[in-house]
Amino acid sequence: MTTSFSKKGTLIVAACAFLFASSMPIASAQRVHDTKSSTRVVMDSEHGGAHNPNHDDNDHHDGKRHHGKDYDHYETRSTDAEATDAKESTNIKDRINAILHPELNRTHPSYDNGTMVPVDLTDNNIMGYPMATQKQCVHYLLSVNPHPNISVSPEDLVAYYYEEGEREGVRPDVAFAQALKETGFFRYGGTVTPDQNNYCGLGTTSATVKGVYFPSAQLGVRAHIQHLMAYASTRKPSEEIVDPRYTLVRDIYGSNTLGTWTDLNGRWAVPGYTYGQSIMEMFRQILAEQ
Repeated sequence: MTTSFSKKGTLIVAACAFLFASSMPIASAQRVHDTKSSTRVVMDSEHGGAHNPNHDDNDHHDGKRHHGKDYDHYETRSTDAEATDAKESTNIKDRINAILHPELNRTHPSYDNGTMVPVDLTDNNIMGYPMATQKQCVHYLLSVNPHPNISVSPEDLVAYYYEEGEREGVRPDVAFAQALKETGFFRYGGTVTPDQNNYCGLGTTSATVKGVYFPSAQLGVRAHIQHLMAYASTRKPSEEIVDPRYTLVRDIYGSNTLGTWTDLNGRWAVPGYTYGQSIMEMFRQILAEQ
């Protein structure tokens, strides 16, 4: 525990030192004359689910100049300085949180499709590279449900699948197809609700068990990808494990893995006789999008 606390404390101190150094203002002096014609220098700073019924299976500080009577200058600058200091303090706190908890602060995921492979409709593997583009995934979703009930934009959600999937070697386009199946194209309507950011029914073991809640869309996607890894790979995720059932699955399968989407039949969903096939069919429809 002492070692863990020391590491975390070191990280926080390093983050604070970095942000203090990087937030030093670049100042430009402006001369303002008071009523006695003396000169003051003003510094302007620039701060740089549950079971789904659709499921067939179970400051920039602007440095404003204040125009008015000379006797207003001092009080105005004082008030502005206090406001600026408060804002800088808040910005520094936000930036520290962004360093310590990047997964909760990311607002601009990567829209790069990454490594693509030629389309092969016979490829049923869970692990691999994407064949469909992010644009195709978004278009397919919106063609079926123009108003998905999600906490981020469709573009951002798809981008999270590509970012998380490609990091771990899981096919992000097919994983997104699975999310469409599990959530009924993000209409929900079952036990899992949109506020859970749970896109694959994690922890939903019956019609009355809602399953896991995730604090952000990206963490919900990460958990989904990690759960697929638990079935399809013996390699541990490169990011901290957020899937609460990852270890359970790994302990069950040990050195064995399930290599294909159809191998998930009767395992991810019960009875799930055609679970994997239905996911692959959705994936083919994604590929048909322009």
